Amino acid sequence: MEELSLLHPKNSNAKYRTLTKEAVNDLSVDYLCNALTEDEYERNIIKQLLINITDDEDVIKYRCDVFDDFLRYPSLRQDLAALLVKLNDMKEIDRYKKDTEASSLWQLINRLREMGGYVECITQIKNTLESIDVRSEGLLELKSAVQAVYNDKGFPYLKKDIEETMSMARKFRSITLGVNLDDMLRPKNVGVISLNDKEFTDSGVLKRFMKFVSRDEELHHGNDVLGFTSFHHANPSNASIGFGQLVLGPQRDLNQVFKSDITGADPLSDSLKKVVTDILKKTVAEIKSMLGKYVGIEGYSLVSLMSEIIFYIRFAELCDKFAEKNLRLCKAEVIGKDNRSCDIRGIYNLKLGIKVVEGESIDIVENDFAFDDDKRIYILTGPNRGGKTTITQAVGLAFLLAQNGIYVPAESMRFSPCDNIFTHFPADENDTADLGRLGEESKRLAEIFGEASKYSMILLNESLATTNVSEGLYIARDVIKAMRYLGVRSVFNTHMHDLARGLDELNGGIDGESVVASMVTGVENGHGSFKIYLSPPQGVSYAKDIAERYGVTFEKMKAKIDEKRALS
Repeated sequence: MEELSLLHPKNSNAKYRTLTKEAVNDLSVDYLCNALTEDEYERNIIKQLLINITDDEDVIKYRCDVFDDFLRYPSLRQDLAALLVKLNDMKEIDRYKKDTEASSLWQLINRLREMGGYVECITQIKNTLESIDVRSEGLLELKSAVQAVYNDKGFPYLKKDIEETMSMARKFRSITLGVNLDDMLRPKNVGVISLNDKEFTDSGVLKRFMKFVSRDEELHHGNDVLGFTSFHHANPSNASIGFGQLVLGPQRDLNQVFKSDITGADPLSDSLKKVVTDILKKTVAEIKSMLGKYVGIEGYSLVSLMSEIIFYIRFAELCDKFAEKNLRLCKAEVIGKDNRSCDIRGIYNLKLGIKVVEGESIDIVENDFAFDDDKRIYILTGPNRGGKTTITQAVGLAFLLAQNGIYVPAESMRFSPCDNIFTHFPADENDTADLGRLGEESKRLAEIFGEASKYSMILLNESLATTNVSEGLYIARDVIKAMRYLGVRSVFNTHMHDLARGLDELNGGIDGESVVASMVTGVENGHGSFKIYLSPPQGVSYAKDIAERYGVTFEKMKAKIDEKRALS
């Protein structure tokens, strides 16, 4: 079986780019992963897959179709969830295989478990995929591959051989040893006399031994082992001795117990382990060779699917929860990346949907949003708490999900993928100690432009909002010009309304393929409607928005004064 992936088609040469740590934080990726699963291991898997994105159209279409199958068939998810248990066992066996201290017997047992798990996985995947009408290229390829293995003429005999071999290995219930002693009755070396299929159950060994050595007439003379059917040399190189050498500690003190740094066992146990390993090595090699003649691959091509299966299952489960709350989701349609466009109908922020799923009462407002030749850069203005950050983040999350093949929170989405999503949200105060806020934000903007291309998306949230408006406005205009010149797609939400008033200067002052447009969030009856639309800024000054945010308008301050007077 060739190595398969449910994340990309065979022979894919797609390039992947990793989101910056700022983008991961600003898009609330950890919040999303926490909503998908409580398992920390699964969260890490999903996060790493999610934040490594590609703009390869074939890969995105491939993932969209695979996820479509996962979403349409709950039975597929249930069966594959059970399969994950077996695949995890195989992963653990792989870890033990790398243990050079493992004895041949343990290697044999682990090999048998591995092959048994492989047989079960192949059988389970085959039965599952044959029971449903999968349509995606990824699952059809997997179905074809497991059918080919299952129908191979040697496969029906493999399970039988595994069962028989495991049964034979499990017959080893006890070992009869011969131990040479020195004159202080300390063990010098040990050899295996026989391997037995029954446990030794006599509890009076020590008592009989002491009685035995106290009567010289009962001391056995010589070293013959009459009555035993076989004698196994511990090591062919020591056949003339007949026993494996037991190495005691350097002081050879009778009261000392010497332990291996690796196994923690005493010397007698270490010697015994070596003896048994030497005896079984040839037998184990022959059995492992016998198993290998049926299956020419390791089962680890299936283990590699674990993370991918987890990724699709958890997102499908979240989509089911959205559907239960009547929240709309859609399969995105990917088009050529050179268009650098998108048309999203009824988009809303994924985080709001998660909050509804978790029981919060929220009225979600849907919006239509588009990038095209006439508008690729939006200067988004509006009142405080009017939804500017919410829609900015919603656009980034929609692209992130769509490019991973996951359904997006919208009625419909048709888009050109971006090669990366860069974000520039307010800097943490702890990060601005050296450069100051304006200096830190300017430094991060320079880093973004050092990496971004015309296929990138840049999302700016109240960037450069310093206490000195003129300074922030000066830099912001140059940032807009640079984005237009580069040709990126962008949403720049800001309180600097003057920035959106100079569109002619921004569009006419520099050549570029990205046209700058003004977008606003609406107000109804004095409250934010969270609806967005193309329009010049509504004339609300930056200072007034800041005053509203911090409650330093005359009306709000008067209300506080009146409240305090009433209490006194």
